[in-house]
Amino acid sequence: MKRILKVRVHRILVDQRGQALPWMLFLIVMFIGAAGITVDLGHAYICYRELQASTDAAALAAGYELGQSNATVALVQAAASSYSSVTGGANANPNLPNTSITTNLACSPSVTSLGVACGLSPTGDNVAQVIQSVTIPTYFMRAFQIFGVKGASTINLTAVSTAAARGATNAQYNVAIIIDTTNSMGKSDTDANCNNTRIYCALQGVQTLLNSLSPCTPSGSGSGCTGGAAFDTVSLFTFPNVQANKASDDTSCPTSNPPIPNYYTPVIGATWSAPTGSSATYQVTSYLSNYSSTGKPNGGLNTSSPLAIAAGASTSKSCTGLQTPGGDGTYYAAAIYAAQASLMAAQSANKGSQNAMIILSDGDADSSNITVSGTVHSAGWRYNSSASPASPALTVSYPSSTNQCQQAIDAAKFATWQGTTVYTVAYGAASSGCASDSSGSLKGLSPCTALQNMASSAGDFYSDATASQNKGQCTSSSNPNLTLNQIFQAVATSFTVSRLVPNSDY
Repeated sequence: MKRILKVRVHRILVDQRGQALPWMLFLIVMFIGAAGITVDLGHAYICYRELQASTDAAALAAGYELGQSNATVALVQAAASSYSSVTGGANANPNLPNTSITTNLACSPSVTSLGVACGLSPTGDNVAQVIQSVTIPTYFMRAFQIFGVKGASTINLTAVSTAAARGATNAQYNVAIIIDTTNSMGKSDTDANCNNTRIYCALQGVQTLLNSLSPCTPSGSGSGCTGGAAFDTVSLFTFPNVQANKASDDTSCPTSNPPIPNYYTPVIGATWSAPTGSSATYQVTSYLSNYSSTGKPNGGLNTSSPLAIAAGASTSKSCTGLQTPGGDGTYYAAAIYAAQASLMAAQSANKGSQNAMIILSDGDADSSNITVSGTVHSAGWRYNSSASPASPALTVSYPSSTNQCQQAIDAAKFATWQGTTVYTVAYGAASSGCASDSSGSLKGLSPCTALQNMASSAGDFYSDATASQNKGQCTSSSNPNLTLNQIFQAVATSFTVSRLVPNSDY
């Protein structure tokens, strides 16, 4: 009996069967733990991507709001929250409970160098940064606590995204540029940023604008948009008006001044029909997209384009672009009505496009060479009283030799009512003038005030702060301290929408 017991004990001591079982149990725990960590980290990664995506959306929303003419810090922060993952946000997600958000604004030099001026926003900022944070629970990692191992019960996630107020191409634009070519524009601007005639420096600004636009769709290239279609098209207008069949004198080499007839006055809201023959016209070129040599923004100008030639982009000494024939004084209300009619026709031909009008002048209207044609509209007259909203009522009679600055304001407000964004550039605009404005609600206004009132919004009014003719008498509170080139760059940038930029640009 003792021998049998001894044998059994010996077997138990030397028998190795089943020894793999505890190792398998240990490995199973390890494998399950590794799988659990993978699941938790995978879930955390998915949550982070969702958080980053919503943070990008919130930043873009904040950037868009920052670029609006009525932007405030509160509105920008609200826009960010509305597209965030916070409770009630458009991107609220069960995976991201109790998300917190912080939205900060800044004037970034890096973004300014991209052409997005801080003055584009009423807040004085050009970039918005959104930070979202959330704490998510783990499901397997905490199980290590059973084995006495401290496992994380939660994971903290943070996502950051930064957006500039502008910079990404969005809508197609039809752009009408109205350039003052009266005698005063032939005077010298001795400012270091110009140091030439005022018309020369104004055209340099136009070239800056053209070089910043997108003439072709992304698939197009070259001066003819090869492989693609036209996108941003531009037409050049001038006052005084010129003889229609001689307008090519401004757009072909060598350039010369075409004949200057009396100012003609188009009917308000009339369907556009480009003047021909010996008729007077304000339009120097039709709406063109061949102004770029590459079909891309910042690709250089096509010096054989009629538009680029009129803008002074030709390298030929005989092609100086628009000059200042003068002779008829200043009257630009009619030019605005003509340009607006042409913009509506361009928009009709390019469905979904938007219209913009840029008016550069010293703003002092005083012509005695106005041809009254068509219907004379008196103060209080509406183009369309049945529309919703009704068209703005004229404050003064049109056309008329009196209240010429106020007539221009009426014309610009009409253009804004029709959906055109009107930008005005005061170039040496005086703090006194508009001598013909002896009645009306703004009688006695200055040329600077006239141009301010013509802009669609305060943010659409610019004044060349460095021009030698500007002694501080005409400033733009929304866009201060800009040169002409910077003004036209800012206008081109305003055609774009918010875009994401590196977080380091904040």
